[in-house]
Amino acid sequence: MNEELGITIGVAARAAREQLGLTQAEVAERIGLVHPVYSRLERGKMLPSVPSLYRLCRELRVSPEAMLGLTPEGDVRKGRKPSPREEGDAPDLRRLLHLARKLDAEKLDALLHVASVLAR
Repeated sequence: MNEELGITIGVAARAAREQLGLTQAEVAERIGLVHPVYSRLERGKMLPSVPSLYRLCRELRVSPEAMLGLTPEGDVRKGRKPSPREEGDAPDLRRLLHLARKLDAEKLDALLHVASVLAR
């Protein structure tokens, strides 16, 4: 499995689901998956089949391109093509954000400190 793609799809699915105010169980039922399988999808632990990806995009009202991380948010509406550096950074940043969301407050504070030091 392509771990980076799994995380990209999972992060996009979770964001779209939360924006629509749906639970994981509701989305799972609507797209024909059992809740534990959908949960694994959102956590980036599995890739959906093509038919499941199609149903997911329709239910969450997200384009397949956005779900697959092929169009950075905002850039499409502005009509601006991302630079190669921006395209390359996006999956790593999404993965870092995904991992950071799993941290407790103390570990998140430590991560912020490390990132601040590295950014100098």
